[in-house]
Amino acid sequence: MAGKQAGTFSLGVDYGTNSCRAVIVDTANGAEIAAHVYNYPTGRHGIILDPKDPNLARQNPADYIQGFLVGAREAVRAARKHKGFSPEKVVGIGVDGTGSTPLPVDKNGTPLALLPQWKNNPAAQAWLWKDHTAHKEAALITATAQKMKRPFLAKYGGIYSSEWFWSKILHCHNTAPAVFKAAYSWVELSDFIPAFITGNTRPDRIVRNICSAGHKAMFSEDWGGLPDKAFLKKLAPGLAELRGRLFELAVPSDSLAGFLAPDVAKKIGLPAGLPVAAGSMDAHCGAVGSGVGEGALVKVMGTSTTDMMVGSMKKKIRDIPGICGMVPGSILPGMYGLEAGQSAVGDIFNWFAHYLCPEEFTKGDRHANLTKEAAKLRPGESGLVALDWNNGNRTVLVDPLLSGMLIGTTLHTTAPEIYRALIEATAFGALTIVRRFEEYGVKVKQVINCGGIAEKSPLTMQIYADVLNRPMKISRSSQTCALGAAIFGAVAGGAYKTAQDAQKKMTGVKPITYKPIARNVKIYAQLYREYLTLHDAFGKPGTGLDGVMKNLIALRNSVRKGK
Repeated sequence: MAGKQAGTFSLGVDYGTNSCRAVIVDTANGAEIAAHVYNYPTGRHGIILDPKDPNLARQNPADYIQGFLVGAREAVRAARKHKGFSPEKVVGIGVDGTGSTPLPVDKNGTPLALLPQWKNNPAAQAWLWKDHTAHKEAALITATAQKMKRPFLAKYGGIYSSEWFWSKILHCHNTAPAVFKAAYSWVELSDFIPAFITGNTRPDRIVRNICSAGHKAMFSEDWGGLPDKAFLKKLAPGLAELRGRLFELAVPSDSLAGFLAPDVAKKIGLPAGLPVAAGSMDAHCGAVGSGVGEGALVKVMGTSTTDMMVGSMKKKIRDIPGICGMVPGSILPGMYGLEAGQSAVGDIFNWFAHYLCPEEFTKGDRHANLTKEAAKLRPGESGLVALDWNNGNRTVLVDPLLSGMLIGTTLHTTAPEIYRALIEATAFGALTIVRRFEEYGVKVKQVINCGGIAEKSPLTMQIYADVLNRPMKISRSSQTCALGAAIFGAVAGGAYKTAQDAQKKMTGVKPITYKPIARNVKIYAQLYREYLTLHDAFGKPGTGLDGVMKNLIALRNSVRKGK
């Protein structure tokens, strides 16, 4: 290691789904000395929605800019109260963001949504990761890659997702041609913020991170970077023209994005010229901040869940159907990064608690009230099984047009029983991902959990331990994504030579570990078989039931549009 960590600090800024978190940590041990959370003010909980289209989810780029300026400034102010801290002792800055969350920008890199003529147009906003409006375009991309025999999809689970970069841009092209034409280029959130704070917003100067580029935009050196023009032209001529205005290079997150611009430095109270690391996606940084290494599965648990693993590049890893990518250097530089996950976890619990919760559980914290009663239930006692597809399926089916399901209800079924069944469903989905990894030779030797759910819900962690039949460890940091970003900031600033060196000092797990309970493991194994029956019947093609959910969605959309 470089030996500069003693008495120094780094700033990590994490852009989540609903808020931005700025954290200042001690580079010697990863201890958080100050933090500030900025809730995005636009829309509902920071998300621009459309009541006529539940697949639409956009965000205001102005919230991102304010999130950094306010979050970093307030974190620095709070850190000044810490003995031994001074702004001059901050060595670097790291940033992560949700993905794929692309922004249409002009020639100067200004988001179109910040320009008067576009500020009220949803298509000109940031296209949040959970926007699924591009499901038709995703299917077209998959079919075209297969027909043209392109190798792109083999490293991305075999199916392209509506959550990803090209699907969203193609949907903009098809449904909002004026915005598409006005956009000189498109930039991921995780690249935009490092560019903004370093003053390098011109699209040809923005440093693009391999994390977003590799997992979401089908970028790989194996086929010369982004998908070729002939392939993109087959999708839409405009995409082929756009390719040359995007990027030719993508780098790991320990690379430099630039140096803190004087005007931004003045606003947040840090010295100008601080090294700023290339961006990363939030879950990937969460894995780094949790101490991910070979054999460790890190579950970043929040509104959705992302499952992260790394593998040695010295040995071949088979292509794994249904995962979200296997990309060199995307999590830890020098290692393969493997991503999978579930499109909704905390979102499912929130949906039930805020839309369907009986009045008797609404006084105070609804989740706490429901959890208290759900914890009294034994596995299998309710006779319920649910499918965790309320926001589609990310892994292993990769289908945004699947929906949630609950079976086994009677006139005696209670709200806590349903709440527990929903938790169990997400655990079954998690087990399905673990089984897929191991089926293709990637062994899961330990599971480390991080995020709000891991921190706040012992019931969820115990159910996961019982369903997966594995101990559930909890990351020591409560802000692992921001910590991961701060680790890359520390490396960019010279405190450590590598991210792996920094992890040894700056990460760890809590003393508590949730261990499987034998009698629960046995019952959940039986329930999982029923889950798999439903999973395959409603999720896999050719079963006779696989069209039910999609037919209902099509009917819903038709009625809502007045057809």
